[in-house]
Amino acid sequence: MKKNCVLFVCGALIFVAGQSIAQIGTQNSNALTAASTPAVPSTTSNTAPQFGTRDPRYRLAPSDSFDLTFPLSPEYNQLAVTVQPDGFVALYGVGEAKVQGQTVPELTETIRNAYGKVLHDPIISVTLKDFNKPYFIANGKVGHPGKYDLRADTTLTEAIAIAGGFTDDAKHSQVVLFRRSGDQWVASQVFNVKSMQNSKNLREDPTLHPGDMLYVPQNRISKVKGFFPNYGVGGVVPIN
Repeated sequence: MKKNCVLFVCGALIFVAGQSIAQIGTQNSNALTAASTPAVPSTTSNTAPQFGTRDPRYRLAPSDSFDLTFPLSPEYNQLAVTVQPDGFVALYGVGEAKVQGQTVPELTETIRNAYGKVLHDPIISVTLKDFNKPYFIANGKVGHPGKYDLRADTTLTEAIAIAGGFTDDAKHSQVVLFRRSGDQWVASQVFNVKSMQNSKNLREDPTLHPGDMLYVPQNRISKVKGFFPNYGVGGVVPIN
């Protein structure tokens, strides 16, 4: 009897030991699998979309002109090179080049590549002479709608003030800012100027870019105001 009990206890101990070893092996295998599996990067981005860049470079347009000088090859100097209506300029000695829509650094590189055919590593200098002055357009319910020069960094609320401020029937909470790129309107965004002014917080007040247009819509109350009769102060409303 005692012999059978001893054998039973030994068998139980062996079984428990085997189960523990199996569990340890499984845990080690899972750990190795997790270590060998590459982590999948998160596709979630915390970067909020931005309404364009703050300091865009000026891009050439038809009728713009610039001076072109070659410090080491003055025979190629040209004054008042004008961008034609088709966007091309005529360059002395190398023909024509398309430059419309380019910034000054891009223009410089285009001309350097063009003259690289006749000069070795040409050094050039480009100076804008006549170009479209930066501007913005104010439209809708502002005191003086129109086109205004953009002489310095100007925010949306400052532009509204320049254009005479809101009229009495303006909808301050839904001012639309349109942004242009070349000949196309590429973006638009609605700003709650009323909320910004009431909270005395202009951190969301965007800086205008050349060519931007702001539009102030008419508020709903003023749209229906014309349907109500105005009998003047102290007037008697007739009863039918």
